[in-house]
Amino acid sequence: MGTYTVKQLARLSGVSVRTLHHYDEIGLLKPAFTGENRYRYYGREELLRLQDILFHRELGVPLQEIGKLLDLQGRDRAAVLSEHRNWLDQRIKRSRQLLRTIDRTIAELNGEGTMNDKDIYKGFAPEKQAEYEEWLVKRYGGDMRDRIEASKAKLASLSEEGLKARLAEGEAASRALADAFKAGAKPDDPSNDPLLARHHGWIAGMWDRACPPQAYAGLSDLYLENPDFRAMFEKQREGFAEWLAAAMKAYAARLSG
Repeated sequence: MGTYTVKQLARLSGVSVRTLHHYDEIGLLKPAFTGENRYRYYGREELLRLQDILFHRELGVPLQEIGKLLDLQGRDRAAVLSEHRNWLDQRIKRSRQLLRTIDRTIAELNGEGTMNDKDIYKGFAPEKQAEYEEWLVKRYGGDMRDRIEASKAKLASLSEEGLKARLAEGEAASRALADAFKAGAKPDDPSNDPLLARHHGWIAGMWDRACPPQAYAGLSDLYLENPDFRAMFEKQREGFAEWLAAAMKAYAARLSG
């Protein structure tokens, strides 16, 4: 087991050189030493620390929180890894079930049998939807439960093509914002407003009612606080979840002003 330069570690881990430099700059992953040639060198301990970082990133943990978690030692650190393992095990089981559901659906479409109605939705996670709904009700109270049910009823009334179009619009709106982030736009830049207006309008359409500025800003908190949403946005581009939440809050503030 030897040492690795930044480029070698990037090839080994799949993490970009730029990201490794960033981790060094913020103190998340420092090299074992810097050579006389000014190259950074990483040893076994740093490789394992990077593995831990990637575990946490996969779970959608914010960068600023990862450092605190990595400071845990001994049994505590092992406990954190055990939690990672349990989460991954559950995700693998769900993925396998989804694959079986897809295979059965393909077979039916090819005229090779008919799925039992109760098997159509196997592998999906209704508990996640319930979790999001409970968060919104707890956060906003009042008539939020009725508003959620009305939104679900509206979506249920859409045709398959209509629902696909609605979801595609949401993906396009999010992708446009991710492109702005990638291009270096500041989250509070008013030039983002046309993109945010599109996203805001899509949210209102999904809710089947107006989305007040306060609610739109509150939704950004859900994006950050829920690991599933955070991971979804982070997969588009690292750091995008934080940027998007800040941009949504800035836009909501401008609408309120």
